[in-house]
Amino acid sequence: MKLKLPPVVVLGIFALLMFLCVKVLPFGNFNFFGRIYLMYVLLSVALLIGFFAVAQFYTQKTTVDPMNPNKVSSLVTGGLYKFSRNPMYLAMLLVLISFCLWLGNAFNSLLIAGFVHFMNKFQIIPEEEILSNHFGKAYKAYCAKVRRWF
Repeated sequence: MKLKLPPVVVLGIFALLMFLCVKVLPFGNFNFFGRIYLMYVLLSVALLIGFFAVAQFYTQKTTVDPMNPNKVSSLVTGGLYKFSRNPMYLAMLLVLISFCLWLGNAFNSLLIAGFVHFMNKFQIIPEEEILSNHFGKAYKAYCAKVRRWF
């Protein structure tokens, strides 16, 4: 792995940056009808996706530790993993989008894009290299069928 920082810590750092952005920038605030309802819907979806994604790993008896992807024992391709190769990270993204809606500052969308870029470069691509080496053609075929995020 190129960076040894747990994804949950990365999520926390970006959430903190989003909070600080609201405190530092006196402009960029937004509001629209249903903003808070949308926030709750996205947060609920994020929690459901996260729970079921982790549950699928436990069902397959493989590691959920993103810091040690070489400990993986099986390739999970069913359930949520038919639609996204990274539903746990997708759940984190939805949490950040929900937080952005709660904070109501448009500049936080730039930090959300930064989170996606950071996760792709420092977490997902290195994981994919390890999984490709570990599972070979089966993983490459899976990558050809299923998108990285959604």
